[in-house]
Amino acid sequence: MEWLFLENEKQISELVTLSSDKNISAIAIFKHSTRCSISSMAKQRLERTWDFSPKNLPVFYLDLIEHRSLSNQIASQFSVQHQSPQLLLIKNGKCIFHSSHQAIQVADVKEIIEKINN
Repeated sequence: MEWLFLENEKQISELVTLSSDKNISAIAIFKHSTRCSISSMAKQRLERTWDFSPKNLPVFYLDLIEHRSLSNQIASQFSVQHQSPQLLLIKNGKCIFHSSHQAIQVADVKEIIEKINN
């Protein structure tokens, strides 16, 4: 898994723009608490099962402990309640899917991406 580290507000604007690129399916954002064992398990599960090309589905990693204000901005901008861990898919500047905790499953992401590509 090729993480793109989300560390500033400018990157949020850039990923919104990128989410409209017709050459990619969507943008993924994984919000991770480095102090939470559930979040660590979700991250490990993603890393073991993620098989998307980073060119087709770039995935941004947000360390919630270091960048809580960015998490709040994401929650507000995409109208999604803050959770940790949390996975969001962004397409055309909108959140088209989100899940949290044990509900974070690559199979669900594959289903959404398949719908987008068809």
